[in-house]
Amino acid sequence: MPADALYCAQRTDDAPALLATLIESADHLASEIKGRLGLTSDWAMRWESLSHGERKRAQIAVMLWQQPQVLALDEPTNHIDAEARALLIPALRSFRGIGLLVSHDRDLLDVLCHHCLFVDPPDAVMHPGNYSAGRRESLREEEYARSRRESAKRNVARLRMEEMRRMSEARDSDRRRSKKGLDPKDHDRRAQIDLARLTGADGRAGKLARQMRSRVEQAKLTEKNIKVRKQYELGIWIEGERCRRDALFHIRAGSILLGSRRELHCPNLAMLPTDRIALTGANGAGKSTLVGHILSVLDLPPKRLTYLPQEIDLKSSRDILEDVRRQPPEILGMMMTIVSRLGSRPARLLESVEPSPGEVRKLLLALGIARQPHLIVMDEPTNHLDLPSIECLEQALEDCPCGLLLVSHDERFLGSLTRTRWHLASAPSSRPEHMQLLIQ
Repeated sequence: MPADALYCAQRTDDAPALLATLIESADHLASEIKGRLGLTSDWAMRWESLSHGERKRAQIAVMLWQQPQVLALDEPTNHIDAEARALLIPALRSFRGIGLLVSHDRDLLDVLCHHCLFVDPPDAVMHPGNYSAGRRESLREEEYARSRRESAKRNVARLRMEEMRRMSEARDSDRRRSKKGLDPKDHDRRAQIDLARLTGADGRAGKLARQMRSRVEQAKLTEKNIKVRKQYELGIWIEGERCRRDALFHIRAGSILLGSRRELHCPNLAMLPTDRIALTGANGAGKSTLVGHILSVLDLPPKRLTYLPQEIDLKSSRDILEDVRRQPPEILGMMMTIVSRLGSRPARLLESVEPSPGEVRKLLLALGIARQPHLIVMDEPTNHLDLPSIECLEQALEDCPCGLLLVSHDERFLGSLTRTRWHLASAPSSRPEHMQLLIQ
């Protein structure tokens, strides 16, 4: 029986409770979903060895199989390669219930969404259409609000100048009405002042000044009530220095075990201090395993290595946040500046009990920057990050003087930052489960 509402979380730590049941089921819907998303019969038994992209497909398959009336998906394309993406999007388009999608994947939002809710605490605004249409409308509204605010500010300035002029006239009037310093025998002048006070003719300037003061206060209130989204300074600079060694690491040609009966064949590998390398390949090809092998043989002081893993479990996320809170004030201040420039509000993050996956990545990056690294290794660095954060990260890494090893399915990100590609592909041998690393 279909469920009322289901939520598919970002994290892929644990196997879905009904995965084994789905794998064993032979009904038409189960067979169709398993075929669409490429699930195989052993996935439930070897969850720990599945890539995070494979885990994400399994999560979504279990959700679709239950046919909920409402399905909420949190970052469904995290970890997904191009081939898996081609399987996932048609499967999601076939869903006939109400879909709620949380994502920073612009292409996915454009394909699947009919309305977009733009959240910028404390405000949330709904726009019709897909992400691109909603974003254009959002930018138009922001520009209109800024234009109104500037016009209101100019009006306040104009009224303030008029208020100052009228106050000056009122002060002159007060002086004219004062008998202080007059010759006691100047009866005519004293009579003129008394007449002005009696008729109120000379108090008009003061009344006009008070009226203008009221108009200024109203104009200030109007300006204050025009909401304009606060613009935060973005962009970070990664302080680093070039390693003085000839190479960051050397790895001799050989094979790396990827799991049961699977191997990755590698040629001689070397990374120079200023190399920028992209590591690519399909989900399950062995990219994260290769990164782990490189880190295990790497001979660098820990403080000279900045490593962002593909996923960070909940306990580790909380430990990282506690570690950040314990940093000396000067280090903590620098880190929070970096976090702010990556689009998160530091105070809110430090007060949180459980940081989001994207916020944890920003904290790890900030910790790494403080170390002045010789090597930065990032496994799927754009996962969980919003679009401004991704753009800031690209800018920060562009001129970084240290070595970069980036694992990603984001071709735009890799294209702007890397010069060499290590690609994992099926080996042309009698055992198709064998992989090989190609240097391009």
